[in-house]
Amino acid sequence: MRAVLAWMCISGVWWPVCCSPSPMGASGVKCGRAGTMTADLLALGDWLDLCGVEQVAMESTGVFWRPVFNLLEDGHEIVLVNPQHMKAVPGRKTDVKDAEWLADLLRHGLLQPSFIPPASIRALRDLVRYRRTLVQERVQEVNRVQKVLELANIKLAAVASRVLGKSGRAMLDALVGGESDPEALASLARGRLRAKLPELRLALTGRVQPQQQTLLQQMLAHIDFLEASLAHLQGEIDGMLQPFEEAITLAQTLPGVGPVAAAGPIAEIGIDMSAFPTHQHLASWAGVCPGNKQSGGKRRQERTRPGNPRLKAFLCEVAQAITQSLGHLSGRLLSSRGAPPWQRARDPRAGPSRPRHPLSPVARASTIHGSGG
Repeated sequence: MRAVLAWMCISGVWWPVCCSPSPMGASGVKCGRAGTMTADLLALGDWLDLCGVEQVAMESTGVFWRPVFNLLEDGHEIVLVNPQHMKAVPGRKTDVKDAEWLADLLRHGLLQPSFIPPASIRALRDLVRYRRTLVQERVQEVNRVQKVLELANIKLAAVASRVLGKSGRAMLDALVGGESDPEALASLARGRLRAKLPELRLALTGRVQPQQQTLLQQMLAHIDFLEASLAHLQGEIDGMLQPFEEAITLAQTLPGVGPVAAAGPIAEIGIDMSAFPTHQHLASWAGVCPGNKQSGGKRRQERTRPGNPRLKAFLCEVAQAITQSLGHLSGRLLSSRGAPPWQRARDPRAGPSRPRHPLSPVARASTIHGSGG
């Protein structure tokens, strides 16, 4: 027997549940409701065991399916389904009918399961994603600091390449402390920045108001907090990446891939590529290849599928790093025979081409296959 958990109601209080018999029979369908509290879900698991359920199908509804999946994955085979793959006839939409329809599709083997990495990879993914969020928050806070400096007519960014470098941070701390003398502020410069003392004196001549000092103080304290949180989080991530040290080392052999970029794809998909038949399937799942739209014997233009936005962001960062590398800036065209496909530079005289997935440790699944088995 197979059980199906369908769409959660808008109030988030219960899930419609439908148990259907094996494909050999068409009767004996049981429908009911299950609560979403932990005790209710544990009771649901006991009920599924009592009914002899072997397989559970769930509709992917935001993040609401995750607690149910976490509690039921140990004792049941769970199939997570994309809602676009199981739309029923319009005009007959109810939660119970959705559950029955999902059960019917599962009985006949018409559901395509979504990729869900194992629990260890999901735990690593949570930390890596949160680290990326903290990095973005820090960038936003640095931009706010720069805005306050511009409003105070402090042009530090026009002279120093890093406003929050050692020299810049010392000058900002002095500004927060009430120092306004450009000569005293410029004297805090270190290293090569001391060669620009005349420019620094001009850039640090401004009018910092009391409320701007308060804003700078709070923003700098927030940046310090974010940096401390990032350091602690990175330590936790490094500890969880130890079992994947071989894959991390192998991924860093690719151009433009550093420790952070190597950990990102592993946190999103793991190292077991058996879920993807080919690297083209993996590239399509990641959303780094164009979609297909063919009708009437004609192939029409189609947008790139959304895919995994976080994985795609990692790949775009790697691509950007490659374009800024010395080999690309020199403008040399690699041999079409001696270089791998992802290293071949394209002739600039050629017309526009379709988007490709030329680089990543995700698109080239064979690289990770060597460490994933």
